Amino acid sequence: MPGATAHDIVRFVTDRDLIVAHSSDLHIGAGTMIDEFHPLCRVLASAKEASAEVLILAGDVFDHNRLPLSVLDRTARLFHDSSMTVVILPGNHDCITPDSVYRRGGLGQVPGVHIIGLDSESFTFAEHDLQVWGKAHFDYENLSPLSDPQPRAARWQIVAAHGHYFAGPDDVHRGWLFDDAELDATEADYVALGHWPRATTVGGGKVQAHYCGSPDLAETINVARFSGDGSVNVSRHPLAARRDA
Repeated sequence: MPGATAHDIVRFVTDRDLIVAHSSDLHIGAGTMIDEFHPLCRVLASAKEASAEVLILAGDVFDHNRLPLSVLDRTARLFHDSSMTVVILPGNHDCITPDSVYRRGGLGQVPGVHIIGLDSESFTFAEHDLQVWGKAHFDYENLSPLSDPQPRAARWQIVAAHGHYFAGPDDVHRGWLFDDAELDATEADYVALGHWPRATTVGGGKVQAHYCGSPDLAETINVARFSGDGSVNVSRHPLAARRDA
């Protein structure tokens, strides 16, 4: 911006669109998959295709905490090679137990990768005027994934949560519940949800709350565009074609 003042530059950065990709429930290491990495490869490629600057992974990136270090090392290399800013929320399958994949694998040391719960519940990215907050699963017990939301610390706020939306009495027996009141209390611009295999929108509409679904089942990722005029547009981007690892 030739001739621009510092004030002009700050306003330009603040007012430009920010694109955030959202996926969850990749379940790396599940069953007897021929290539346990292909969900992550496809999600990373899809986020790049969508020109996303930040990727939110809202829980259960890994199917369990017993994965060998060779799997974790390769996962770390995939994140590193993507050069993306990634925020990971540990879910009920890959919770932050003492033997967690996130404690053993050094994923939080990969440049650009931020794991909610290891050191902080919240990350602020000044270059995007963005705050991402979430409540990680620390064990396999029940929790309220949207309790005690943090106050907004940036223009844009994304809340990541891994749990089950309470739609009515039939859901009382389920774990990791949250309801409309808890969604509304976040006052977030976007709530990135994980745990459900299908992509869908939930809540009463006061906040934008979306499940992205498991990439293998939904065949999409969610893409949220935060516009300079204050609006947030959410769409689904087709999952990138599978390539041999």
